[in-house]
Amino acid sequence: MYQKLTADANHPLTQTLINPKFAPGQILATPGALAAMEEHHCSPLSLLARHLVADWGSVPVEDAQLNDRAIQSGGRLLSSYMIGPGTRIWLITDQSETGNISTYLLPSEY
Repeated sequence: MYQKLTADANHPLTQTLINPKFAPGQILATPGALAAMEEHHCSPLSLLARHLVADWGSVPVEDAQLNDRAIQSGGRLLSSYMIGPGTRIWLITDQSETGNISTYLLPSEY
């Protein structure tokens, strides 16, 4: 089950995203990811802002390189962010010709 998220165009983080590297498309989140972000007082928008400017968080070098290539050629983009002790959120954007979909999830939900 996923919950659709919306971003407020007037939010300061939204205003700072002048040059995103790619479009997030539809934004979804699993209930587990939403609960974890709420528990750790982590703004989904702050993670999205990092993701859209190619701050991939703590992914291995190989995954970061795949992400950098996927920005140009399409495909999957994976960011991994520690939001609290032992709590990690993944933000995955699947890019396709029919539109992008970005999803927040816990690694255990993949």
